Formats: sequence, structure tokens, C-alpha cells
Amino acid sequence: MTTADSAGAGRSTSRERLAPRLRAAIRRRLGIDPRALAAFRIALGVVLLVDLALRARNLTAFYTDAGVLPRATLAEARPLGARLSLHALSGDPRVVSLLFALAAVVAVALAVGYRTRVATAVSLLLLASLQARNPFVLNAGDTLLLQLLGAGLLCPLGARWSLDAVRRSGAEIADSTTDSPESTAATPADRVAVAADRVAGPASALLLSLAVVVYVSNAVAKFRGTTWPAGEAVGLVFRLTYLHGPLGGLVPEWPVLLSAATYGWLALLVASPLLIAAAGRIRAALAGTLLAAHLSMALTLQIGVFSVVSATALVPFFPPFVWDRVERAVAPAAERLRRLPGPSGTAGPPIGDGPIRVLRGWAAAAVPALAAVLLVALVAWNGMALGLVEAPGPVASVSDPTERGWDMFAPDPPSTDALVLATATTADGDRIDALYGDRVARDRPPSDARAYPTARWRKFLTRLADDPGPNRVGPVLAHFCDRAAEFAGEDGAPIRSVTVSAVDVDVETGETRVDELGTRSCSTP
Repeated sequence: MTTADSAGAGRSTSRERLAPRLRAAIRRRLGIDPRALAAFRIALGVVLLVDLALRARNLTAFYTDAGVLPRATLAEARPLGARLSLHALSGDPRVVSLLFALAAVVAVALAVGYRTRVATAVSLLLLASLQARNPFVLNAGDTLLLQLLGAGLLCPLGARWSLDAVRRSGAEIADSTTDSPESTAATPADRVAVAADRVAGPASALLLSLAVVVYVSNAVAKFRGTTWPAGEAVGLVFRLTYLHGPLGGLVPEWPVLLSAATYGWLALLVASPLLIAAAGRIRAALAGTLLAAHLSMALTLQIGVFSVVSATALVPFFPPFVWDRVERAVAPAAERLRRLPGPSGTAGPPIGDGPIRVLRGWAAAAVPALAAVLLVALVAWNGMALGLVEAPGPVASVSDPTERGWDMFAPDPPSTDALVLATATTADGDRIDALYGDRVARDRPPSDARAYPTARWRKFLTRLADDPGPNRVGPVLAHFCDRAAEFAGEDGAPIRSVTVSAVDVDVETGETRVDELGTRSCSTP
């Protein structure tokens, strides 16, 4: 063998050794433990149930014709959403309640892993419909939740810790006694996931990228402001009383602590690409720190489901050694559950080689290609939202990406406390707070303005203050007339009128500005 031949053989051998290592490194970073996908599925189901429960408190107010956004108003403001939303087919609270109940049942099915792909698809459909019914109460968490469901639909969420896995296991045992070649209860992707230590491919990369894109986009937006780099942003956020959560008012006003929190959160956002670039304990530590930070936000800030949705998005990042410990911890309880009478494990009649099997094969083959397209679209859209990439003409003609970025508290937090005065006057001259129902002073001063009962009321009313058109203000005042009448009760005096005003208080100077959004006569005294 010549020297050249030896050198060529050496390079070939090096490439042969390098390729498996490179594939293994990529798999460690873009792959997801099937048990992490199972925990992610459970968290998704729980978050959907929590979201439905929180929304149900104001079901009539936000999703019926008797509320602040009747279907006619929705059709004028968002015609496409009005046409596509199942929740806009009827303005009757009973019909909307049935849709809420259906969504809850499907969310439970998703959490326990029963017909997982069907449950995920139906949950995605119902959530999109619900969000389209009232887009004025949504925040970034709602958008992220919808995207997580869509990405989860492309992953084998039911491969582990699910009723589907139990049924599949029973079917495989039955098949082994009848020499059946394979179980008919699982898709090819699910069968691969059961055997593999990680699920890796475009679908897993898409799911992981969702959270990282949010963090990176938000970090870029924050550095374009002044308060985050100066360490002042968190202190400014907690001076906004309308954003206070259950423990928000208890956060100490220590400049050093608040500055450290500002820089700490900014550092986590900057480090977020390590969620994909790193592996093992570094990834676990970063994901755990971010998860803890989001849960602390849920206690201190009134930001709806954003915190728990963000925490759910972090679950797939935890590596196998975390789930090994989880399984060891729950092993005694799991063993007791296995001893209980359960499903027979039969998977129904074999599908055979008919058209359904062919369609499932085609669908399984199309998933990676679809996930790859969505991944490219995700990165491109957020690049356009940040102004890093110019939006093509067809995209710009339909929507402005810069208006749909992940700019939570960026580039700077608001500098005004946005409050609301919703005052109903009775025929006797008494005053009732139309949002809360308690009595207020006859000459209610702006300083008596209050925050909002829920994060969705805050979103709706602050957006109304930004765009107080008569077509939107009218239904709101009509709803507050009815709401105040319920608070007054049958024995109370009739409600004569309702007035709603937006109150902005500058947190630096204390300067107060009052903008009356509208007044409506409710009844004749």
C-alpha cells in the first residue's frame, strides 16, 4: 500500500469515527426522552384544564352575546375569527358551556394518554376556536400554548406513561400468542419511541425550538430598551400595582435585590440557547432554574397562564437521568397501580393491510417533512418580528410580523399604572363598583381606581382603553349594566347608569390622567 493510500484510508477511518459521534451529539441535543414527552403531555392536559377553569369564571362575560364581545362585534372586529370559531356558532351560554365541558373531557384524555393523537388534535382545534372567539383577552402564554399543542401533535406523546401504552403492551402480549407480526395499537413513531432512549428528528427539534425562540426574541427586544440593561426593569414592574399577583405586593422594595433580579433574568434569557447547545447536567440546571423563575412569576405577577405554559415548555429539556430518578421515586406507587384491575389491553380488530394502515403510513412519513417546514417558518417569522429579516411581500400584505413578537415587558416595562373605574349609579343615587360589586363613594375620586379581577379582564379593558371605538364600548357598557344589576340584587334599587374610565398613574411622578371610555343609561328611575 502506498503512502497516499494509507493517508486516504486514515482520513476515511477518521470520518467513519466522526460521523457516529456527530450524530450522537446532535441526538443528545435535539432528542427528547420519551418520558419527558409523557410528562410534557400530562402538563399540557393540566394546563388546559386550569385555563378552562380560569376562563369559565367569566364565560358569559367573554364568550356569549350577553357579554362584552357579542358575535356581531366580533364579526366586525375580527371577521375571519368569527367565521372559523366553533364558539361563535352560538351566543347562548349553555352552548358555550357544552364546548367548555367537551374541551375539559378531551384535556383529561390528553393528560392520561388515551387516544393521545386524537385528544391532542381535538384540544388544538377547540383551543384555537376559543382563542378566536375573543382575541382581546389573550396574552403571549395563549399563543405559546397553541404552538406547544401543535408541535406536540407531531411527537409521540403517548409512547410512555399513558393508557395508550398500557393498551399497546396488552396488545403485544396478545399478538405474541397468535404470531401477529406487530401491534396495531401504535403508530410507527410510537413504537420507535418506546424502544429508543430519545425521540430525535425535526418534530423534537421544533418542540424544543419553541421555548428557545421565545427567550432569544425577548432578550433581543429587552436589550433595545434602557431599563433592562440598567438593572431597573424588575423594580419598575413591581411598582405597577395592576400587575400584582397573590404575593406581588409583598416583594420588598430593595434596589439591590430588584436590580439583581433584573440582571439575573436577563442572564437566563441570554443563556437560553444552551438549552439546545448544551446537554446533560448543564441543560437540566438551566431548564430547572428557568422553570423555578416562571413559577415564582405565577405567584407575584398577574399574567394569566403565561408562567405555567412557559414552565410546561421547559419539561422536554430535562435529560434521561432526571426521569430515571422520577421513575425510581414513583416505582412503589406505580407497582401498586399495576396490581389493580385495569383494561384488558386488547387493541380491537387488526387493521391489516387496508387503506387505514396505508394512510397511517403516509401520515407518519409526512410528519418529519411538515415539522421541518414549520421549524424553518418559526425561525423566519421571529426573525421578521425582530426586524432582522425583511418580510416578503405576500407575508407583509397579510400580517405585520413586528406586531406579533415576544416583547413581554420589552423593550421597557410600562411606566404608568393602568387602572380602571367602572361605576354604576342606582336610582337612589348610590354607587356600585361594576367590576367588583361593592359600594363606593358618591364622588369616586381617580385615586380610588382599582386593578382588575383577572388577567383576562386586564387585557380586555386595557386594550379597550387603547381603542375605545363605540362599536366595542357599547357592548361593554351594556354588560356592566347587567352585571351591576346582579350585584344590586332583586331588592336593590334599579341601576340608572354606568360609567367606565381608564386611569393612568405615572409611577415616577404620581401624575394621574383619567379618560372616560363611555357612559350608558341602564334604566329609567
